[in-house]
Amino acid sequence: MSQLSVDTAHHVITDIKAYHADKKDNQYLQDITKRLKSRLHKQGLIWRNCVADTGYSSGENYAFLEAEELESFIPPHGTYKGGPDGFIYNKTDDHYLCPQGKIIPFKKVFFEGHNNNKKKEYRASKYICLDCPLRSHCLKKSQEKCITITFYKEEYERNNKRVNSKRGRYMKGKRQSTVEPVFGTLTQFMGLRKINTIGIEQANKVMHLSAMAYNLKKYLKFITKTVKSDAKAVGHHVLQLKGLFTLQISQLTRFYVLQANRFIK
Repeated sequence: MSQLSVDTAHHVITDIKAYHADKKDNQYLQDITKRLKSRLHKQGLIWRNCVADTGYSSGENYAFLEAEELESFIPPHGTYKGGPDGFIYNKTDDHYLCPQGKIIPFKKVFFEGHNNNKKKEYRASKYICLDCPLRSHCLKKSQEKCITITFYKEEYERNNKRVNSKRGRYMKGKRQSTVEPVFGTLTQFMGLRKINTIGIEQANKVMHLSAMAYNLKKYLKFITKTVKSDAKAVGHHVLQLKGLFTLQISQLTRFYVLQANRFIK
């Protein structure tokens, strides 16, 4: 599995590494961020925004990026919900209110699944719901109301607000026009369609060589443009000087002609 980071200004590859494919993309984001931030810092560059696709979404990553003072623009999974429909969350007392005004209190923090996703549980006593007219619809086969949400609800909400903003839509377009073309170039023209090596270290060598070749082509194209721009600027200044000198010579010629006519008279 290849993980790739690209800057949005010039499409330069800033980080590339091979990982084993036994984990999801979002489980590698923190390792990528630490390595990349350190490299950019050594070069005197400041990293402010992290733009990635939904595969890198998780509450842990949102919290981590905030701790690293990076603004995330990572769309959440479609299955994410901030809480059950019709229930009101009381942030001060950390509990939910059901449509009938009953309190669903916070009970515990726990880890779920093989990925150990950190979650919060809110659970009401079964006696609270005994006479509720919505009991059959709300509880179904359960005896008590239980609400499970991500521990990082606030981080999710802040990220979602950024993603759905005007700037977030701009960042989405920026990501699609930045990373995808680079990845396509590497796979189609730089030999990364298939890596025929044994071991993760050898795969890393192939990826780094391909990224170096790509960046060198970018650099040569950039300095060629710079040289042409400089030559064009110099040519422009030469033309300005030529026009200035031509005007001065013309004025001096007229002056000497007038002086000569005076002496002749």
